[in-house]
Amino acid sequence: MSQREDASQCGGVVVEFESDNIRDAKAEKATRIPGSALIYLRGPKFLIYVSGALSMWGDRMWHFAISVFLIELYGRNLLLTAVFGLVVAGSVLMFGALIGDWVDRNPRNKVAHASLFVQNISVTICSIVLMLVFSYKQRIEQIWDGWLTVVCYTVVIVLADVANLASTALTIAIQRDWIVVITGYNRGHLAGMNATMRRIDQVTNILAPLAVGQVMTLASNVVGCGFILGWNLVSLIVEFFFLSRVYRIVPALSAKPPSVAVDQAYLQRIERKRLQGEGNVARPQALTEGNCNSSLHLKEITDLPLCFRRFRWLVSTCKDGWMAYYRQPVFLAGMGLAFLYTTVLGFDCITTGYAYTQGISGSLLSLLMGVSAITGLMGTIMFTRLRKAYGLVNTGIISSCLHLGCLLLCVCSVFAPGSPMDLSLLMPDISSNSSTALGGMTGQRQKHTYPMMGGSNQPLLPDRSSIHWTNNTVLFDNVPSGTAPESYISIILLFLGVITARIGLWSFDLTVTQLLQENICESERGVVNGVQSSMNYLMDLLHFIMVISAPQPQHFGILVIISVFFITTGHTMYFLYAHKAKRKRRRDT
Repeated sequence: MSQREDASQCGGVVVEFESDNIRDAKAEKATRIPGSALIYLRGPKFLIYVSGALSMWGDRMWHFAISVFLIELYGRNLLLTAVFGLVVAGSVLMFGALIGDWVDRNPRNKVAHASLFVQNISVTICSIVLMLVFSYKQRIEQIWDGWLTVVCYTVVIVLADVANLASTALTIAIQRDWIVVITGYNRGHLAGMNATMRRIDQVTNILAPLAVGQVMTLASNVVGCGFILGWNLVSLIVEFFFLSRVYRIVPALSAKPPSVAVDQAYLQRIERKRLQGEGNVARPQALTEGNCNSSLHLKEITDLPLCFRRFRWLVSTCKDGWMAYYRQPVFLAGMGLAFLYTTVLGFDCITTGYAYTQGISGSLLSLLMGVSAITGLMGTIMFTRLRKAYGLVNTGIISSCLHLGCLLLCVCSVFAPGSPMDLSLLMPDISSNSSTALGGMTGQRQKHTYPMMGGSNQPLLPDRSSIHWTNNTVLFDNVPSGTAPESYISIILLFLGVITARIGLWSFDLTVTQLLQENICESERGVVNGVQSSMNYLMDLLHFIMVISAPQPQHFGILVIISVFFITTGHTMYFLYAHKAKRKRRRDT
């Protein structure tokens, strides 16, 4: 009997039955949406996003504030800031491989918790020291004939450097390892999480320095230190809880391969070559977990004191880490990314300082920084879409071409009207007659330039994420801003190229990041990314050496050309990697 026949007999029971179904369906749909949102909010991805946002926000505030604090402490002199920058870069360069090896050898939860604790506690103690120094500076300067002040400066720089090393370890652990496991090695989900984390980084790069800067401006440096101190304590608790929950709800995070992180076939080949070189015809022993990697070196030097053995182990670990990096199939892609750090074409203290000498106001620079952040976000969106349409390797090729194409505008700005470039300043032995002949033209071209001197509110080496073009602004005390140059064409072309290039830049950065995540074996993921961080800082140091060698605004055009050369070299390395990867894929198929 049909339902309608039943309905005729039962006086409309079916109608009531249908209305109940509709009501239940609506109720289920109404509860499904909040339920799914609640599941997402409790899921590992959202917890990682929130934890990463808190960590990035704290890092950006701290790196902005510590540079200001160091300048204020040393009488508006850049010495402490320069020392801090060199210590930070040198420490990551030296200990990057050791940090990565430590990440590989220990359980994921212990690595994350230890790094988080050391980072936040170091910043907290450093903030307390700074508050005491700012509050009792005159008294401290009178103790020990002023040597207590030196001790305080040393403690601040050391603690800040320790915090940076811990932040590097936390970044390697979470953004290079945890994310891969959380996504279940799904390339599409991995690309989405990488892009989202980079968008969060872009937003915090702009907003975090503005927030702490307002606190320091409206209140005082002591209040600013207290604000950062409170933020780090709250962030420590929240991040610790969120990361612990992620570790519990993702069982794969607790499963980690053994710490033997070197290919056994490679070790056996190296051992055979060593024995042949020594003229030893004995058959090499089979490589096992007990005699490979660092243990192989320790057995050869058991007769040395413990301190020497530890030092030898540290050296061999660094060496093995760099060799592991060199052996990776994505070595050229990683090197290409590192070469992009040797540049002045970004919103760092150098480029913004040059813009001030060309009559660009601080308000306009702030606006340009906001636009650059938007183009950076566009690059993350473009990455996800290009990867779906053309694949990861081709996305890198497209991004490289777009990046280089936009930077051609920067090269054109060197020779455009309004450019202050004067090559005669690089030739001190030029004859006096030539100097006199060129004096008039040089004076005309330099009438809108000013010496790059004065106080700065940014460190010599500001914080670097994956690519370091951030909102680090330099403010000069003795630079008359707003003076109209002969022509704005040069500076317009320069910033047009820098801003538009960020689309290809961030897309390329995400491409190489995911290539490193996908192609590095899990047991070597930490040490290889540690070496990658070291390479990034090494190439970053080169770009500051360039500026030290040619510090005048008239030299900036030369720095632009050298920067484009390094960037082109980096992208060429990626093109070579892409060619090898495609050839290998065709051969395998």
